[in-house]
Amino acid sequence: MKITVRKGDTFSYYSQLFDLPLQLLLDSNPKLNPEELQPGSFVRLPGYFAEDILIKQGDTVHSISQTCRVHPDAIGLLNPLVDTQFLHIGAKLFVPKRASARVVSSGVPYDYPTLQKDLQKLCELYPFIQSEIIGHSVLKKELVQLKCGRGAKKVHVNASFHANEWITTGILMTFLNDYLLALTNNIPIRGINMLTLYEQATLSAVPMVDADGVDLVLHGPPVQEPFHSLVKSLNKESIDFKDWKANIRGVDLNNQLPARWEKEKVRKPQKAAPRDYPGDYPLSEPEARAMADLAFAEDFDRVIALHTQGKEFYWGFEKEEPPEAEEIAREFERVSGYKAVQYVDSYAGYKDWFIQEFRRPGFTIELGYGVNPLPLSQFDEIYQDILGIFLAGLYM
Repeated sequence: MKITVRKGDTFSYYSQLFDLPLQLLLDSNPKLNPEELQPGSFVRLPGYFAEDILIKQGDTVHSISQTCRVHPDAIGLLNPLVDTQFLHIGAKLFVPKRASARVVSSGVPYDYPTLQKDLQKLCELYPFIQSEIIGHSVLKKELVQLKCGRGAKKVHVNASFHANEWITTGILMTFLNDYLLALTNNIPIRGINMLTLYEQATLSAVPMVDADGVDLVLHGPPVQEPFHSLVKSLNKESIDFKDWKANIRGVDLNNQLPARWEKEKVRKPQKAAPRDYPGDYPLSEPEARAMADLAFAEDFDRVIALHTQGKEFYWGFEKEEPPEAEEIAREFERVSGYKAVQYVDSYAGYKDWFIQEFRRPGFTIELGYGVNPLPLSQFDEIYQDILGIFLAGLYM
């Protein structure tokens, strides 16, 4: 929501008037000089949207402000061309309304179009977050990174490295929405002040790494050739793609990183397949390259990769993980109930490569339990389990 600056207005005044943290206001308007707001310029208010009402007989700005529970001056700011002393019956008046519920799609089959819509909603409602295209899929879908926070500690979370694990994207987007909602409403999550986390950590999120694969699992083959024919051939002409983990070229993106990749190469499929094929060489796929480039560009302090299933997580790699990784793992285990596993017989994954390359903590979280793709009936339980890990990842 935007308001028009008047002579003498300040960010501090807006912060008090709309009950918003001053820092969030400043971060939502990075191009404005906070020391000298220019009359007529626009200020974006995070966590608010404009609701229009029809003026009725007897309405005044004061009565409307009482009914809507907003300050009269907040209504005046949103209606700069309206003479608030003389309201006309039947005319529209805009009233600021604080967002109090999620805007993302929780608990639904989460495809790429849903992600696009939800990203737009979040960026419009919470302009202090940053959105950046970090690469493209084989079919030219955008790989988007969201960033939120001011802290020196950089925490990265990603989801849907595997196509039939699309539920992880919905889980991550739900957390992002809850985090932003708590920030602008000044409410804690599990007793933790979100503004404190915002000040001490910068959260990076790539909600859907394998966008092509997710849409394949949920909607079937793309119309584009040669991929339409390729995926049908690799899937033995079946139209049921629920077991598909790879990208649209039949390469498993979480077997693509140069972390003992050669070990996976000799024991996994030797050609394109619905799952497990590590490619002809490391980082052959644009999605995997984009994720590796992102880690170098952002210099993350830790990464969390969301997968399914098993209700456990992996935190070591070839004894190259740093000492603090065990402490974080024990806290993750405590707050989630998931089993902490240090080593597994697996290589070339994103967290494996991150640990090897940066010698910093990396975690692969296996959400839920059952057969992929996990049923949406598990969504709420999974979210409550993983919520503690999201929070601990930021505050530890």
